[in-house]
Formats: sequence, structure tokens, C-alpha cells
Amino acid sequence: MRLLAFSAALLLSILQPAFGQHTLTGTLTNTRGEPIADAEVYLKEPQALENTSARGTFRFENLEAGTYTLVAFAYEYKVLERVVAISADTGLELTLEDLGLDLPEVVVRREREKVFALKKLKTVEGTAIFAGKKSEVILVENLVGNLAANNPRQIYNQVVGLNIFDYGDAGLQLNIGGRGLDPNRTANFNVRQNGYDISADALGYPESYYTPPAEALGQIQVVRGAASLQYGPQFGGLVNFRFKTPNPGRKIEWISRQTLGSFDLKTSFNSLSGTLGKFSYYTYFNYKEGNGFRPNSQFNSRNYHGHFGYRLGPDTRISLEVSLLDYLAKQPGGLTDAQFLQDPEFSNRDRNWFDVSWNLFALQLEHRLSERTDLSLNLFALDASRSALGFRTNRVSQPDDPEAPRELLVDEFLNWGAEGRVLTRYNLGERKAVLLLGSKYYQTSNTQQQGPGSAAADPDFTFATATYPNYERQSNFEFPNLNVALFGENVFPLSDRFTLTPGFRFEYIKTQSEGAYRNIVLDLAGNPLLNEEVPDNRVFERSFLLLGLGASYQVTPALEGYANLSQNYRSVTFNDIRVVNPTYQVDPNISDENGFTADAGIRGSVGEALRYDLSLFGMLYDNRLGEILRSETRTDASGQEVETGRVVRFRGNIGTALILGAEAFGEWNLQPSLWPQDPQRRLNLFANLALTDSRYTRSEETNVEGNQVEFVPVVNLKSGLRFGYRNLLGSLQYTFLSEQFTDATNAPRDPQDNQRGIEGTIPAYDILDLSLSYTLGKFTLEGGLNNLLDRSYFTRRATGYPGPGIIPAEPRTYYLTLGWKL
Repeated sequence: MRLLAFSAALLLSILQPAFGQHTLTGTLTNTRGEPIADAEVYLKEPQALENTSARGTFRFENLEAGTYTLVAFAYEYKVLERVVAISADTGLELTLEDLGLDLPEVVVRREREKVFALKKLKTVEGTAIFAGKKSEVILVENLVGNLAANNPRQIYNQVVGLNIFDYGDAGLQLNIGGRGLDPNRTANFNVRQNGYDISADALGYPESYYTPPAEALGQIQVVRGAASLQYGPQFGGLVNFRFKTPNPGRKIEWISRQTLGSFDLKTSFNSLSGTLGKFSYYTYFNYKEGNGFRPNSQFNSRNYHGHFGYRLGPDTRISLEVSLLDYLAKQPGGLTDAQFLQDPEFSNRDRNWFDVSWNLFALQLEHRLSERTDLSLNLFALDASRSALGFRTNRVSQPDDPEAPRELLVDEFLNWGAEGRVLTRYNLGERKAVLLLGSKYYQTSNTQQQGPGSAAADPDFTFATATYPNYERQSNFEFPNLNVALFGENVFPLSDRFTLTPGFRFEYIKTQSEGAYRNIVLDLAGNPLLNEEVPDNRVFERSFLLLGLGASYQVTPALEGYANLSQNYRSVTFNDIRVVNPTYQVDPNISDENGFTADAGIRGSVGEALRYDLSLFGMLYDNRLGEILRSETRTDASGQEVETGRVVRFRGNIGTALILGAEAFGEWNLQPSLWPQDPQRRLNLFANLALTDSRYTRSEETNVEGNQVEFVPVVNLKSGLRFGYRNLLGSLQYTFLSEQFTDATNAPRDPQDNQRGIEGTIPAYDILDLSLSYTLGKFTLEGGLNNLLDRSYFTRRATGYPGPGIIPAEPRTYYLTLGWKL
């Protein structure tokens, strides 16, 4: 109740006039006299916020004489509120009392951050260290946008430099990249929910076929490049979905959101949440269906999640989480450039289907070993499958042949892991340092089968090998992979303002392949000259050490300089090696990528009016995986490699790439300047801009060295307005991406191409989105228009499913959501 009262007071605070400029300083300690670091100290009247230093100190400058309401909050302590009269420079000694309850969601913080939709992670959160890292936290509940369809363009609109594939599948899959990373299924990020892995195979096949619904999320944490030390070696960093937490003040709370939209979109989201003594829960069910804007593109999905927590004691919490997803989608296939320009809603594939079953389980333990030491343990498991079925050919323009068998790919994923962390705070002289040590064990037993499916039109995911024994692309493999990692970081406070955070990660990876593929050679009449089974058993075993260093300098309480440098590594996947694709060929000697990521920048705020983050970055990819155009080769009956006469995309280690860029984010809250006496008005202007230069600096391939890196638009801009009055809120967003290449040879776009559609640039495009929200009591009505100007554009040239070919983005669409909370 005290937190709720404090939150209400924050919203009702007003500006008080005064004269003179003074400084307010203070120290925050607990009842044992120990300084409280990283606590939040808030002055209501100027709406100024500061975090305490490692010694528990805080400082507010340029205050006019007058009376202020000061509020101090720290995790595990009661909120302290005090009226302070200032007529000269003033110093305070403040003591916070132990709270006695470990609240999972802090109401005061949520209310205070309603002005902005983005913040950075604190130096220490739970058993994780984020000092010196480029981090962004999306406060999902503060967004005004199409949450029902998981619209990534709107949800991630304030995360700088992201490149996004647009599909129109109501957000069933998330496809984001950045800084030269392929956005396909977010495979270059370590993707987690509530701190544990959710992708198919974190190293062997790191693609994400499951994305939590935005309506269930409280935060999305994005940590760039330097996340390699704590979360895995990949270049992209971390994306962590944090679900809403159980309502601590009610036994049962029901939230329901029902949405209708263009092209028969229907979604239903219902959640139950509450706390009964030591037991708490948050659970939801989400249903989606739609027909898509192209023929042959209907989908439906069912998603359930349950979080069940129990407090074993004042210092120990345990929770069980279950996430279940099942969806079926019909895929309209890709287009050539000529087809796209003539009619982007065209489809010549009416037998392509995609099916996903995703079952996640997690057991989490959080325990406070002492006042300074915390422990966490995550046990997690995945039992999942994905099946892709359809007619694919190197000639995208070729109509679907109803007499021909469809190609079927079935992957089954069975993996489990355990990750333990210990974080302790200790004194280093007069200052408090932080040490994190952790380990991870991860084991998978995945299978993959490729071969002929039926010639029917229904979603029949059974193999028809007996009917089509000479189908050219057949294989059956098991991938028993093993990964063990040890990692650690330490925050060294060299002064009250300057910290260094070195870290390490040791990885042991054993990747195995057990199985065989069929080598089939046909004559011109389609008769088999050769049909043999070729065993292909491999073992890749490697271990390596990654190092990193982060630095943070608190120039003023509202301005921080940060920098970091971390080594990166990405394991090649067996999906790269073993899946045979009619539109591209993979180098059999393909190997792992390595390199480093560096960031340097400043971030901070100017009072209540402005937040900003300005940075430079550099990324070096050695042995970068990429694609070039090359004549296709195959093994003939005598075992010789011969050219087939077809040009295909060739995937392999293209060379060394260097990507340099500048990223800028800013959000300006105009309400205090325009309407200082009317807090019910809201007007925020935001912009994020990434300017990126990329080059292949070395390559043994023809016509690659000196080229631009694929999936790197030189200009990536997202900007907009967030506005409101009383219970009406709105958002107007503009997105622009300049032209980008899709292969390392920088093949240009050919508008006359009427055969393939899998090579060429992605032209520049811009999009405008409008969203509105109105709340009346317990009810909320939301609606909007996406792609308001009805631009015809595309963001991907697919070489496999759901193509191959150009995948058009959605035209203008609308959505309407009715929600209520009981």
C-alpha cells in the first residue's frame, strides 16, 4: 500500500516556483550503517532522479530555494519519503529500513518510468552485471502500438540500429538483426525468457521459432555485443523477454484483450495473476488466427505460459515455468522481382505448410546466501519440433506442380541445461566491488530428416520415401551436442565515478553429426544412374577463452561515459552443412566465425525532459559466413565434381568483414516545457539513428574484397511522437532504411528478373504507423493503422522457407483491441 500511495503521489506532483541555485547531497545507509549502492533517490517537484554511488552517496545540483519532496527506494528496503527545505547547500544522512518482503515488481519504478518507454539496465540486476555495456530495456506496458500482432517495428522502435524482417504472421516469429547480422529468426542473438534459453539449440541451431506475446511482457532487455561473457559467445548479444510478474496485492487478477484486424486477424489474450500467502502465479493463454494479405497464407496458433512461484523463506524463492506453443501456417512462397513489381499479393504456391510445436520447462531457484551474496540456479529443458513442407525450386517463377512431391524437412529438438550464478559484493578499500561467477551445462539430442513429402495439398507432414525413392534431396541425422561454459566478471570501483569491469568466458563445445545422406544422380529422363547412402559422421571438438573489458565513468549524476570490448564467437550449425537446398549450396569445409565487438559512448538525461545515448561501435568478423553467386557443382556417378550449368548462391566463410558505425538515440519530453502545470498532457519526441559503414577487408573469393557487408543499410532511422491527454494516448512513428545488399558479391537488383528473385538488393523503404489508446475505468480501447501510406516494399529475399524469393511486406492494415482488467 505504501508503494501504491507513493506511485499515486508521483503522478500528482507539481512544479513549485522558487529562487536561487543550491546543491543537495546525501548518504543512504541501512540500519546496520552499511552504504546502499545503486538506490534510486527521486525529487518529486523537479522530477529529478539519481542513483547512489558505491558509497551510498547522491547529489542534486542547480536547485532553487524551496521545499522538496524526496523519495528514496532500494531493492529489499522500505520506501523513504521526506520533505526537505532548501535555502542553501544541504546535506542529508538517510537510513532505509529492511522491507522484509522481496517484491518482484516495484510499483514506484513502473509509475516513475511512464514518461519514457526505454531505459538502461542498472549496474547490477539480480545475479547479472551490466556495468559498461550498451543496454536497452523496452518497457512494454508503456508502449502504444500493435502489441496483439507483436509488431516488431513498433515494439523495438527505440532500440538503435535493428534490422527487421516484416512478415505479417501476427508476430509468431521474431526476425531482428543489426550491425550486419542476418535477422532471420534472430539467430545471431542469444534469445532467452526470464533468463533461460528458448531457441532450438543455443549453439548448434540458434534459431527462434517461438516468441512470447508482447501482451504478456513487462520488459524486453537488449544487451549488445558485450553480452558474450555472461550469455554466450554470439556477435549480436542478448535479447531477454521478461514476463509480467504476479500481482502481489490480489489473489486473482484477470486481464483480457480481444483484437480484430485486417485480413481476418483475430487474437485473444487472457491472463490470470495473483498472490496467496507464499504462493504466487502468472499464467496466460493466447490464440491467434488470420488469412494474411496474400493467398495461401492463413495461420493459427495457441500459446500457454504458466509461472508458479513459492517463497520457501525470507531469503529463498523457487519457481516453475511452463511454456507451450503450437502453430500451423500456410506459406505463399516467394516472388521474383518482376512478379513483385507487377503484383506483390501474388502467390504461385498453394501446397506449402509450416508447423511448430514448442514446449519449454524451467525450474528457477533464487537464494540470498548473505547480505552481500546472491545465488541463482536455472534448470531448463526444451522438447520441440518444426516441420517445413512445400514445393521449392531454383526457378521461383515456376508454378507449383500438383503432380510433383513436396519437399519435407522435419527437425526435432530435445535439449536441457543448467546455469548457476553467484554474485557477491565486497569491499575494495572504502568502495564496494562486485564479483560474478557462473557456469553453464548444455546438452542436446536433436534430429533432422529431409526427403519427399506427399503430392497432396494438405498439411501432411509424413515422409513419402517409398513412393518417391529417387527424390534427390534425402538425409537423416542426429546431432548430440554438448556445451560447458565457465564465466565471470568483476566490477572494480577505481573511484566514486570510475569503474572497470573485466570478464572472461571459457567455452567447451563438442558438436557431433551421426547419420547419412543419399547421393542420387539422375539422367535427363529422370532415371537413376546412382542411388547410394553416404554416411557422414563428424565430431567437432573445440575449447577457447573469450575476454572482455568494460569501463564506466559517471561524469555527473546525469551523465555517464561507457566503453567495452569483447571477443565474440559463433559456431557453424549443422543446418548450414547438411540441409540440401535447391537455391543455394554450402561449402563442405565451412567453419566457425570469430572476432570482436567494441562500443564507446555517453548516455544520460537532462532533468525530466531528455534522455539520450550516443555511441560509436566497431565489429570485426573473421571467417564471416556469407553468400556469393557461383556455378553449382555436384558429384557425378564417378565421384567427380562437375558443374551443373546453374548459378546458385554459395554459402561459406567469405572472408574478414569490418563494420563501423555511429548510433544515436534521444527522447525529449515536451510536457514540462509546454504545459508545466498540466501533468495530464503528454508529448514526447523520439529518434534513433544508425549510420553504418561496412566492408569486406579480405577475401579469397572473386569479387568480394572491398564490397559492402550484406544486411547493413547505411541509414537506419526510426522516429516519432508519443502524445496524449488524460486517458487518450497515441503514437506516430516513421521508419526509414536505405538500400541494403543480400549477398557478399553485392549483386544489384534486376527489376526485369522473372525467374529467381533470390539475389539482388533490398531497395530503400519508409513506413508510417499510427496507434491510439483510450482508457475508461477498467476498459481500454486500442486501434491503429500500420503502413499508413500503403507503401509496397519488402525486407527479405529468402533462399529457403518461407520462400524462396522475395517475401513482400504487409500493405496498409488496421487493428482494433478491446481490453479489460478485473
